Amino acid sequence: MTLPDLTFRGARVLTPDGLSESPLALSRGLIADAPTGREVDLSGYLVLPGIVDIHGDGFERHLAPRRGALESLSSGLASLDAELGANGITTAVVAQFFSWEGGMRGPDFAEDLARALAGTPMRADCLMQLRLETGMIRDFGRALSLILGAHIPYVVLNDHLPHRELSEGRRPPNLTGQALKARRSPEEHWRLLREMHAARDEVPGALAHLCGALRQHGVLIGSHDDHTAEDRARGRALGATLSEFPETLAAAEAAKSAGEGVIMGAPNLVRGRSHAGKVAAGDLVAAGLVDALASDYHYPSPARAAFRLEAEGMDLGRAWALVSSGPARLLGLPDRGRIVPGLRADVVIVEEATRRIAATLAGGAVSHLAGPVAGRFLGTRG
Repeated sequence: MTLPDLTFRGARVLTPDGLSESPLALSRGLIADAPTGREVDLSGYLVLPGIVDIHGDGFERHLAPRRGALESLSSGLASLDAELGANGITTAVVAQFFSWEGGMRGPDFAEDLARALAGTPMRADCLMQLRLETGMIRDFGRALSLILGAHIPYVVLNDHLPHRELSEGRRPPNLTGQALKARRSPEEHWRLLREMHAARDEVPGALAHLCGALRQHGVLIGSHDDHTAEDRARGRALGATLSEFPETLAAAEAAKSAGEGVIMGAPNLVRGRSHAGKVAAGDLVAAGLVDALASDYHYPSPARAAFRLEAEGMDLGRAWALVSSGPARLLGLPDRGRIVPGLRADVVIVEEATRRIAATLAGGAVSHLAGPVAGRFLGTRG
């Protein structure tokens, strides 16, 4: 439920012009241009734009807390919604595989998740990204039907086939585990991988046809794990205007020089390095090559990454833009990511002394409220 009209006073509010001590008013789910309604004293707090998480797959553990222990999708999404709010995320892109890996990454599950997202009320605005495995050319028609039927706005091109082993006729070391997860016999799974690898020369043509249809319907396209400038050029030729998690400086520079969006993982920046030995997100941010930081596999990381950059000397407005206005711009969502009158009332209230998230409002509705700030909202001094 959207809160009644409110005006926050006493906080420092992050606007496009920097931190301001002017009051901030919310009305009917939007940021208002003048004080209205009941006043809430937020002295000692920061008010920041809601986080726009452009790529997150940490939702999988909410839907299946342990392998094989699949919960009700609606119950799992409700749990996800609570975690998003606790971490200041007001818009979340749920990055779901459409993959030969099967199980929770297979086409059947992608279709089930799309239905569950459409039918489950959530406080955060949850969008779906389809992570399409490019080797699945026989399933491109099914993927297109899902994308258009479920109004999926964002598709990312992945290729996780173990081409090196397949070229050498060797079984991948994790084949048996993958087969069991996909509910196939190891022999059946091995045959499927070899068939997709054998058809690799058909992929460019099939992919060009599919991406043409996606562009015609206004679907945003991205490429994943670009390693070289040539990888980025291939994505660009298909209409992929976003580069997710480029693995090298050269790939990120190629995207940026072409005016394309570069997305890196916030956990990479928080850790100070890639867990997989790829380029460090912090180095790319320092070089001015990153437009957005995503939660990737860990929802607390976007806020933590922005505050880490601030602690290292970056202006808070620049740091926070990497998790708010930057991703909103890449996603084509001009109604969020900034605290500006007329935009969605997506705000995060943060304890200034500790940088702890105390409250989150998504579209003017409370999605998280904890600690002393609750008393402020209830009319008692917290």
